[in-house]
Amino acid sequence: MSKIISFSVDDDFAGGLDKLMDDSGYQNRSRFLRDAASAFADMKRRGELAEMADEEVVEGHLIIYYQHEAESKLLEIRHSNKLNVTSYNHSCLAHSHTCVDVLHAIGTAASFRGTIEFLQNTANVDKVTFVSAPLREDGCC
Repeated sequence: MSKIISFSVDDDFAGGLDKLMDDSGYQNRSRFLRDAASAFADMKRRGELAEMADEEVVEGHLIIYYQHEAESKLLEIRHSNKLNVTSYNHSCLAHSHTCVDVLHAIGTAASFRGTIEFLQNTANVDKVTFVSAPLREDGCC
């Protein structure tokens, strides 16, 4: 079921809204505003990983770009007890000549921060990114 919600904005914002939407790759203003509001609320509620309380439980994806020489360090992470890695994917990217691993994991904010710091200081790791899952009260799973 859909519900129409209207709100007032100043002329500058109204003029730039469609550009923001287009620059973000959206073709539907309602979906853009819905996703922006959800992302903003999640960020305000929990903050960025660096700002979360150490014991805050977080779920998300670690994306690690690296050269094969670093693979043994990634194996250590997948089999450690610091993060509960529930899914793992490895790809070789031919165009950029790099490997990428995507680890879906659950753990404390402190464990994620420690793992990211460990990877950032590992030789032959080119880039580490963390994408947290949105926090929901209910849903499909």
